[in-house]
Amino acid sequence: MNKFYIVSGMSGAGKSQALKVFEDFGFVCVDNMPLQMVVGFADLCLKNPSKYKNTVISIDSRAGKSLDSFFDVLNSLKRKKINYKIIFFNAADSVLIRRYSETRRRHPLGKSVLEGISLERKMLDKVFGVSDEIIDTSNMTMGELKETISKLTGANINAKQNLNVSVVSFGYKYGIPNDADIVYDVRFITNPNYVHGLKFKTGKDKAVKDYIVKQKEFGAFFNIFSKLIAVTLPGYIKEGKSYLTIAIGCTGGRHRSVFTAEKLSAFLRNKKYKVKINHRDILRSR
Repeated sequence: MNKFYIVSGMSGAGKSQALKVFEDFGFVCVDNMPLQMVVGFADLCLKNPSKYKNTVISIDSRAGKSLDSFFDVLNSLKRKKINYKIIFFNAADSVLIRRYSETRRRHPLGKSVLEGISLERKMLDKVFGVSDEIIDTSNMTMGELKETISKLTGANINAKQNLNVSVVSFGYKYGIPNDADIVYDVRFITNPNYVHGLKFKTGKDKAVKDYIVKQKEFGAFFNIFSKLIAVTLPGYIKEGKSYLTIAIGCTGGRHRSVFTAEKLSAFLRNKKYKVKINHRDILRSR
C-alpha cells in the first residue's frame, strides 16, 4: 500500500469536496466508513496493493458513539505497519453557519446549526488532536483546495488525466444541452443537408467530411478553435474543474456539428486528454 489517508472534519468544512478531489487524483475513496470495518478494509488493501495503492477513508461525526473506539483502530493500523495520515478539514464557526444558511441544510446532528457545530467539535476533538494535517477552508476556493491536497499527496494538479472532457454535438432546433460549459455554433459552414446525396448521411460519413473540409472557412476556423480550447483547458484544471462539457451545434445535429465534434475529440485525445463524445441528435429524423 502506498498512501492511506483518514479524512475527517466538520460538516460543511469541505470534506465531501475534498473526497471528490482525491478521486480525481486517482485515489480509491470510501465515505463514512464504519469504524468497525476500518481494520478489515486495511487488510483488503494490503492484499490487493495494485487496486488499493492510494486509498482514502472518511470518518466523521456520523460515526456517533463508535468514535470511542477511534484510538483502538489507529493502534490496530500501527500494528499492521500501515503508514496512515489523518487530514482534518476545519472552518470557522461563522463560516460554517453561513454555508448552512446558503444551502438551507440541517445540521446532521439534528440540533440548531450553532448547537450542532458545538456538539460536533466535542465529538471530533479526539480526531482533531491526533491529525497530521489541519486544513482550514474558511477562505479557500475550490482551486485552492485542490492545490492544497495536491501538495499534501504529491499528486499532479495539472495532469491532463484529472480533467474529463465531454464533447457533445447537437442540433439547435432541439435545444442547447443543459450541462454545456462551452457552446460553439458551426452553422456558418455551408449545410450539407441541402447537397444532393448528403442529406441522409452524417458527419461520420466520408462524403460529408470531404464536403466540409473543402470549405476554406472550416480549416481557418478549426485551426483557431482547437488552439483556443487547448490554451484554456489547463486553466480549467488549475481552477479545480474535473468535468468539462464542450457542446458544438448546427441546425439539426447530424452533419456539421458531428464532424467538428469528431475532429475536436481526436485533437484533444492526441493532446492526451480523457475525452468522451456524444452525438445527441444524430439519429433524429429530418
